[in-house]
Amino acid sequence: MRMVDIIEKKRDGGSLSKSEISFFVNGYSRGEIPDYQASALAMAIYFRGMNPEETANLTDAMMHSGDTIDLSSIAGVKVDKHSTGGVGDKTSLALGPLVAACGAKLAKMSGRGLGHTGGTLDKMESIPGTRIDLSEQEFIDQVNKIGIAINGQTAQITPADKKLYALRDVTATVDSLPLIASSIMSKKLASGSDCILLDVKFGSGAFMKTLDDAKKLAKTMVEIGDSLGRDTRAIITDMDQPLGLAVGNALEVKEAIATLNGHGPKDFVELIEQAGSIMLEQAKIVKTQEEGIALIRKAIADGSGLEKLRQMIAAQGGDATYVTNPEKFPMASHIIPVVSEKEGYLTRIDSLSIGLAAMKLGAGRETMESKIDMAAGIVLNKKVGDKVLKGEVLAYCHTNKEVEESILGEVSGAFVYSKTPIKTAPIVHAYIK
Repeated sequence: MRMVDIIEKKRDGGSLSKSEISFFVNGYSRGEIPDYQASALAMAIYFRGMNPEETANLTDAMMHSGDTIDLSSIAGVKVDKHSTGGVGDKTSLALGPLVAACGAKLAKMSGRGLGHTGGTLDKMESIPGTRIDLSEQEFIDQVNKIGIAINGQTAQITPADKKLYALRDVTATVDSLPLIASSIMSKKLASGSDCILLDVKFGSGAFMKTLDDAKKLAKTMVEIGDSLGRDTRAIITDMDQPLGLAVGNALEVKEAIATLNGHGPKDFVELIEQAGSIMLEQAKIVKTQEEGIALIRKAIADGSGLEKLRQMIAAQGGDATYVTNPEKFPMASHIIPVVSEKEGYLTRIDSLSIGLAAMKLGAGRETMESKIDMAAGIVLNKKVGDKVLKGEVLAYCHTNKEVEESILGEVSGAFVYSKTPIKTAPIVHAYIK
């Protein structure tokens, strides 16, 4: 088998066989296929696409290019959730403990943030001492004992994907549906859970900018998961404004804790209830989403979700008193209000602008080597649909840096007004299974 023949076949619109895809993935991950041939195939896929069978085979080959985690020694149905990334997305820190408190087993591998999107691992590390480098056995033992663990991905998980993604990033082939879907799903499937719920976001702060594109990506990933024997479902959620009110690591952890205490922002609570109900249905704990929502609400009301977060942080070496006393989180030395210069009804809060401004305040990384200020970020005081009067506070910027006026201007400019009231859309736009 020759790589040049595989490139030519895809260039001319042909469908690659399972053996041809395996030849490419294995050869490239071992360094036997050079970057220039891999980039040529990636560009051919970018223009010609892949059918569902090819995409599933590509995912399968990347998943098996490194270690896969065997969770069979964990009793019960293992559930996992993945978000395609957004601004203010602290979902795992509230949703995970809630579904675990309801009896599901959540075994989750997470990542770090880069650019304007935050990472669950960074947020967890805002609680002193919290480990995100559990061994596979520690990870399994913890899920068996308390029903939940959130851990970092090891370097041995899907090495072919890491290498191919780095290549796609510098060859303008990132925006290819089969390449995006196989990249995400290879990591999720290698992590070993029985069921996967995908939270595919669209809007200014998301990777997919339109609802139609988000639906296409979600359907592709659900097809991949189902074809490889996992119960995979997806929700399509709005990222045309940040999720909840808080953007920034410690600020988001505090909001997740507030939500588990029954004081969460409306849109965040709505997402938690709907996503949680689907995961409980996947875990066969409930038969309907209505039953699932009722169980999630009960776990908030009786404090069992909060207790499960406390148990997880303690089990992973963190100072769990931060969960019961969130005032222990350090506050930024500067908290600057951003006030409205006009009057009207908010129609949109540009998530990308808010996310980039938060990064400049210290809450995110411009490169993987950048150091994060855990206390930095932005807390919204208004949401889409709210009426705003001139002089009212739109948001508060938290930072330990000297703040440039341009950053405050970026935050102010993210708020888009209308003269007339608008009807707000539900956060979940579609459910795909």
